[in-house]
Amino acid sequence: MTSWLNLEGKTAVVTGGASGIGKTVAQSFLDNGANVVVCDMNPDEPEFELGGSRGKLLYVVTDVTKAESVTAMVEKAKAAFGKLDILVNNAGINIPCLLVDPKDPHGKYELSERVYDKVTSVNIKGVYLMAQALGHEFVRNGAGVIINMSSESGLEGSEGQSIYAATKNAVNSFTRSWSKELGRYNVRVVGVAPGILEATGLRTLAYEEALSYTRGITVEDLRKGYKNTKTTPLGRSGKLTEVANLVLFLASDRASYIHGVTYNVAGGKTRG
Repeated sequence: MTSWLNLEGKTAVVTGGASGIGKTVAQSFLDNGANVVVCDMNPDEPEFELGGSRGKLLYVVTDVTKAESVTAMVEKAKAAFGKLDILVNNAGINIPCLLVDPKDPHGKYELSERVYDKVTSVNIKGVYLMAQALGHEFVRNGAGVIINMSSESGLEGSEGQSIYAATKNAVNSFTRSWSKELGRYNVRVVGVAPGILEATGLRTLAYEEALSYTRGITVEDLRKGYKNTKTTPLGRSGKLTEVANLVLFLASDRASYIHGVTYNVAGGKTRG
């Protein structure tokens, strides 16, 4: 007997799956009987809960910014599981910086070509390369789902995170445009845009120092801000599992008529 989501036996490819949202999404797929290909730059495979009725796991060290790395991953995934059904384009990086830093022009926390190239390479080029590689498989099979991980900042903008926000808005445009191209082949494309979530290992001290600098506050003030949810109507930060729950629903046939839209998972947080 299958579950309500009916994901048993399907295969999902999750990029950036060694930590944070990606790891939670990957574990949720496994828990629901799906096989999972976890792609990440981390050379050390993270631990996942396996066994029982869970799906099988394949970990592949992958650089999503390199076409040859993506192609090699797809071949390994097909060799392990055969048909591929779902892509979660989750890999992304965020390097906080200002467009103009009057206190330190062209300094450490001002946007540079190096930062621009690095962030756009992962967050835009990586998304395109993965979607194209899996898109070929999905079109050939006559079915598939691409889920692009965006961010609330891509919809609202974010002080000190303009390049990150810009790349995430580009991802939103990918979702809309690719849905118009791929729908005729029974390939759905949807987006998920999380807001402020519970802390993960990706919220490093270096990240907090950079973001607090761009906003003219201390790291301590920044951390207090995480807990200040007055701009979030639900009054709390989101849970990684709440993002994963939506991803799994969108990947399932229960969401078979949802296409070309990005869902904001942010507790109601908006400009107003």
